[in-house]
Amino acid sequence: MIKQAIIPLAGLGTRLLPLTSVFAKELLPINGKPGIEYILDECIEAGIKEIIFIISKKKKLIKDYFYKDMFYKKIIKKKRDARIIKEYKKILRYKKMIKFVYQNKPLGTGDAVLKTKKYIKDKFFLMLLPDDLIIKKNCSKSMIKIHKRYNSSVMASMNVKKKTVSRWGIYKLAKKIDKNNFLIKDVIEKPAINNAPSNKAVIGRYILPKNIFLKLSKQKPGKGGEVHITDAIQSLINDNHKFIAHNFSGKYLDCGSMQGYIKSSLEIAKI
Repeated sequence: MIKQAIIPLAGLGTRLLPLTSVFAKELLPINGKPGIEYILDECIEAGIKEIIFIISKKKKLIKDYFYKDMFYKKIIKKKRDARIIKEYKKILRYKKMIKFVYQNKPLGTGDAVLKTKKYIKDKFFLMLLPDDLIIKKNCSKSMIKIHKRYNSSVMASMNVKKKTVSRWGIYKLAKKIDKNNFLIKDVIEKPAINNAPSNKAVIGRYILPKNIFLKLSKQKPGKGGEVHITDAIQSLINDNHKFIAHNFSGKYLDCGSMQGYIKSSLEIAKI
């Protein structure tokens, strides 16, 4: 069983400026609830027991959010408000599950993953990107089922518009397993439109093997001078490690841009 998840949170959130000039984007409210809590709830529902946050010193606000015990205790002592007590109990539940590691230089998602190496215990672990919300159906839970069935790494997949392929990791598929799952032949980080092998994109949910750390430790920076997780995945595929693209059935929301953030709140409010 997959019991651990990692969540990279060290990014600067420039697509959400000016909001993120003073506030961590993951704590911005989406329909009255911090965005990161949707990701945490997805993990809990999927059976995850431990979550590793990768933050930077500039994102210390995220750690503070889960460690304001005295703040809550003082308020509750003065005012026995049922809503505040409920919120505090929820925060305490999250806090028990979370570990923090630091990535103080923005060297890419692959570098962020490598920071968690000493904490990962099992052969596989889950990674979630907080900008990508998937609502209505638990994507992580369905991916874990596929992992158990095929004993394979799994990545969430979605068809995107051809003109947008340069902002995604894009798959080349080897063969169809069933109507929602495909064996991956290649994955390319942010290809030019003319070089994209398909319009099937990696969405921010991954079940990764522990041996990816060996690849990441030897990997040189790629596009933009960053260490990309997709490059390490491709290296594992080249070594005949099996990766499955899973077409999830939930609704995808990009809450990492201003337009997407506003849309996310409106969509979640409808549920």
